[in-house]
Amino acid sequence: MRFRSLLASLLLIFAVAASGTAVYACPFCSAVSLTFGQEIDSSDVAVIAKMIEMPPLSSDPTQNVTATITPAKFEIVDVLKGEERIGKDRKFGAMYFGADAVGKEFLVMGMNEKTSIVWATPIAITPAVKPYLKTALTLPKEGPERLAFFQDYLEGAEEMLARDAYDEFAKAPYAMVVGMKGQMNHDRLVEWIKDPKVSASHRRLYLTMLGICGNEKDAEMLEGMIKEESPNPKPGMDALIASYLKLKGPAGLPLIEDRFLKDKDAEYTETYAAIMALRFHGQEEKLIPKERLVQALAYMLDRPQLADLVIPDLSRWEDWKSMNRLVELFKTADEQSSWVRVPVVNYLRACPLPEAKKHLEELAKIDPESIERANSFFPFGGAATAPGTKPEGEKPADKPAPPADDKAPELSNIEVPDASKFTTEGDLNAVVAAAQPANPDTSQPEISAKAIESEQPTAPPAEVKPAAEEVKESPEPKGAEVPAAPKRTSAPQAEVDPSGVLGAVALVGLGLFLVMAAIIRGGQHVTTV
Repeated sequence: MRFRSLLASLLLIFAVAASGTAVYACPFCSAVSLTFGQEIDSSDVAVIAKMIEMPPLSSDPTQNVTATITPAKFEIVDVLKGEERIGKDRKFGAMYFGADAVGKEFLVMGMNEKTSIVWATPIAITPAVKPYLKTALTLPKEGPERLAFFQDYLEGAEEMLARDAYDEFAKAPYAMVVGMKGQMNHDRLVEWIKDPKVSASHRRLYLTMLGICGNEKDAEMLEGMIKEESPNPKPGMDALIASYLKLKGPAGLPLIEDRFLKDKDAEYTETYAAIMALRFHGQEEKLIPKERLVQALAYMLDRPQLADLVIPDLSRWEDWKSMNRLVELFKTADEQSSWVRVPVVNYLRACPLPEAKKHLEELAKIDPESIERANSFFPFGGAATAPGTKPEGEKPADKPAPPADDKAPELSNIEVPDASKFTTEGDLNAVVAAAQPANPDTSQPEISAKAIESEQPTAPPAEVKPAAEEVKESPEPKGAEVPAAPKRTSAPQAEVDPSGVLGAVALVGLGLFLVMAAIIRGGQHVTTV
C-alpha cells in the first residue's frame, strides 16, 4: 500500500481545511510567496538602505566564509515605513552573507524590540524596485486600481517584480479581478496564453482573466486548444475549461461533457480538471444554472472509480434525484471503487428526504463498516445539509443558533476506529475521498523567502542553500508545470462542505492522528498493493 502517497493527501486536506474557503483571483493557482506589500505591512519599519561596509572575513584560514557574528553596515537612503521609529540615526547593522555588495541598495525591514530595532535579512534590489515599492505602498489595500498597477509588471523583464505582481493577483479576491475588467490588457493576455515559455501557473491566471474580458473570437481560440490532440498533458487545463465556459456559457458544456466526463478513456488529470472548472462555476459564477452543472457532473456516476469526485457536489447542490443511482453504486462497489461508499453515506445523511434514512438502514446491513467509518470520521456529516432543514427530532430554537465554527467539535466524543478494519487501500481512500475540500489548488501555504533570494553566499561549493532560497530563485522548479491534479494512484480527491472551518480543522487533524495510529497498531491487518 502506498502509505506515503496517502499520508501526503491527508496532509494536503489538513492544510486546505485550515486555510478557509476564500476564492482567490486565480482559483487554479496560488501565490509563490508573501508579496512585498504583505511583508512590509507585517513589519514595524521598512527602508531602502545602501551597504557601506561588509563584515570582516573569518580569521580561520581554513574557512572562506563571512563571519557570522559581525553584521554588515548600512545607511538609510529612503524610509518606506516607520519614520518616527527610526529616529535620527541613519546607520545600522544587519546580518548579510552575500559578497561584493558594498554600494548596492537593499530593502530592509525590521521589528521594534523595546528601545531598538531588530533588522531582518536585507533583500538586494535593482534600481527599478524602489519606484515600484514607493508607488505600491500608496495604492488602496484592495480594488481594481491596485491590480491595474501590478498588471503592467506581469511577465516583465524584472523577474523579482514580475513574481511579486503575480502574487498580488493570486492573493486577491476573484471579485476584485472581475471589477478590473475594463482595465485589462486583452491583447497582451492572449499573447501570454499563446506563449509556450509562460509558466503553467501564470497561464492559469491569464486564462482566468481572459474569461472575464474575452470575446467570441477568444472562445473559438480556447475551444481549439481544448480539442487539440497532444501526447502530453496540457498545463492549465482546469483554467482553460473554466475560461471557455465563462465565454460560451451553457452552450460550451456539451464539448466538456463529451471529451472529459462521458468518455471513460479520458485521462484522469483532464477529467479532474473539468470537474474543478465546473465546481468553480457552481461556486463563483452564475452564468450556468446549477441544475445544468449537476446534469454534467452526473455523467461521472457512470464511471464508478471516479464517481466519488462529484458526490459531495451533488449533495451540496441538493441533487436528490441522483439518490437511487448512488445507492446502486454503493451496492455494486468492488475493490476498484470501494472508496465511493463513504461519500454515498454522507450524501444520504445530508439528504432531507425520508427515503434517505431508509436507504441508510438498508446499506448498513450490506456494509456496516462503511457506515461506521462515515460516522466516526465525519460525525457532523460529510456534506452540506439542505437549507431550511433540521435533523430529525430537533426542536425549533427560540433564536438562531450560533455559527458552527464558533466552537470546535468535542473531540473526546469521537470514536477511535479499529485499525483492523483498514484492510485495503480503498478503506483508507474512503476517508480521504469524503474529506477533500473543493479547491485544493487555491490554498497552498505561502512561502516568504524574499529576504534570502538576494544573497549570494561565498561559502565553499559543498554548502547547501536554504530551501526557501531555492524556492524564491526558482518559484517553479523543473517539473513544476504539471496538470491540475496528480495521477490517481492512491486516493480520489473529492470535496466536503464542513459545518464550520474550526470544526473541520480539528476533525481532520484528529483524522490524521487516527489513521497513522491505525497504520502503526494494525499493520499486520493491512494488505499491501
